[in-house]
Amino acid sequence: MLRFIVLAIALLIPTVLRAQSGSPDDAVGFVHEIRVLNTTETSSGNGSSGSSRSGGTLIERVIAFRDTGLELEFDLPLGATAEERAREWQWPARVLKAADGTLHLLNAPELEARIDAWLTAGGMTREACGHWIFTWDAFKIECDPQSVITALNAFDLRLGTLGAGVPYTERGGLGPVSLQAGTIEVEGSTFVAETPVDPIFIRRERAETDLVVAEITGDRSLTLEAALEAREAEQVTGTITTTLTTDNRGRVVSRTTIADLTTTDAEGGVERSTSTQRVERRPL
Repeated sequence: MLRFIVLAIALLIPTVLRAQSGSPDDAVGFVHEIRVLNTTETSSGNGSSGSSRSGGTLIERVIAFRDTGLELEFDLPLGATAEERAREWQWPARVLKAADGTLHLLNAPELEARIDAWLTAGGMTREACGHWIFTWDAFKIECDPQSVITALNAFDLRLGTLGAGVPYTERGGLGPVSLQAGTIEVEGSTFVAETPVDPIFIRRERAETDLVVAEITGDRSLTLEAALEAREAEQVTGTITTTLTTDNRGRVVSRTTIADLTTTDAEGGVERSTSTQRVERRPL
């Protein structure tokens, strides 16, 4: 179960090849709520199966327009308690959405201070940073402020101008591929991208997850090289399908990404998994 949770997070972080920092309807103070829901279903030839579900909500606020891009603040939902904030040192985070679509962290020193307070409250030191533990779930003790950018990539729906033929890349896929037009209506349109999965990428992600499992279970002898070698014989096939929905002004309001994988091991055992990520953005 654990490895599929980690793999789902790794797979469902997209990169659109054309991006924008802001839209004509942006204004300082505009606020949007962005919800992300991840689900994974797995089954194997021996009859076993499993499922996982995770998600989160962030608030996006327009702070300022810069010559170099759009300054945004991402924070926990309105009404978040002090206890909830104490568990999440990452937020609020201020970023610059550059003209090329990349995100750049602007308040790293503030986050560094919150990391130290978070570690102290948990009875930990910097020596714990980067390690994995298991409580109710697999949990990485993350102490790098730049990790916020990776987290935000899952929430960012500012994907630029979409249209049939526009190149689109999904992490974990053999892209880029061209967007295909779906429905085109007065209230909005949909565009679809479908790409075969990259077996090398998937095997490496699973090998890295094997390292996480080994650390949690106390096995420090496993190396990445050994984990990759153990996964080398696996045959991985499947597709990643993304559906983007826009409103009547062309702004992306939702993204649904489905990764269907079939893995056959060296002994012929077959494992199937479907990971789905749904991201929705709405004004407040």
